[in-house]
Amino acid sequence: MEKGGLGVVWKEIRNDKLALFGLFLFIGIVATVYFWGYYIIDETQAMRLSMFTMNQRPSPDFRLGTDPMGRCMIQQLVLAARNSLNISFVVTIGGASIGIFIGLFIGFYGGHVENVAMRLIAFWGMIPGLMLIILFRSIITFKTWLGFSGMIILVGGWLTMTGLVRVMTLQQGRLDYVAASKTLGTPNIVIMIREVLPNLVSIITSGLTLVLAGNMGLEIGLTFLGFGLPPGVPSLGQHLAYARSSGTMQQRPWQWLPAALLILILMLCINFVGQAINRAADARKRSV
Repeated sequence: MEKGGLGVVWKEIRNDKLALFGLFLFIGIVATVYFWGYYIIDETQAMRLSMFTMNQRPSPDFRLGTDPMGRCMIQQLVLAARNSLNISFVVTIGGASIGIFIGLFIGFYGGHVENVAMRLIAFWGMIPGLMLIILFRSIITFKTWLGFSGMIILVGGWLTMTGLVRVMTLQQGRLDYVAASKTLGTPNIVIMIREVLPNLVSIITSGLTLVLAGNMGLEIGLTFLGFGLPPGVPSLGQHLAYARSSGTMQQRPWQWLPAALLILILMLCINFVGQAINRAADARKRSV
């Protein structure tokens, strides 16, 4: 049905050629990275160091050259993109799930529940994120595949979605269909999940694009600063970190430029799709 939330979103994307191209390009990149990273590349072999091939320029043997440890840059780029995408997707879905649940709850019940919850959320949001990251990183080391940056992003990644869902739930809670369901004795949890939540699909989808782009940029930035995945684990942020050396930046651009271009393309794709979804969420801005 085109009238459904996802139907409206898809119709808006389909009518925006740039958003449609961005969506298919993003899906193509993600599919290529995952297929190549999990089924084509032998990760053990790809991570093996070789002093004989360090910092080699692009050649028929190494199309994108090698890194400072003699590893093939194409394989490193694929593994780095896979790891960064894994973290971005997991923290986005995990944080969004938490945010949707909390936003539905406090927006539906309102009153004292909302007042107390919003004060706690406001207090949590006032904590300086970067200072907190540096503090915890100095005393705690997370031995998880998410890395330290992923854990920190997941802890604070639910705030944006909570605010979006709360506002929309407050609006939906004043409509007649909610009052009718309550009059019929429908349990509140059923009303929230079965009736209110489907009406928030457009705004949730719009929020997810913003959160995904933000989480991806934050993970890359934290890894660039040294607060992400452990050294030696491929990450797009670590590839960008090669450019901190003026010699590498000028003389060996193949070690950081492909990662920078890939990040730019991914962000542009998400931005194009996100703009179309934002229009779908606002009836006044829709092109159809």
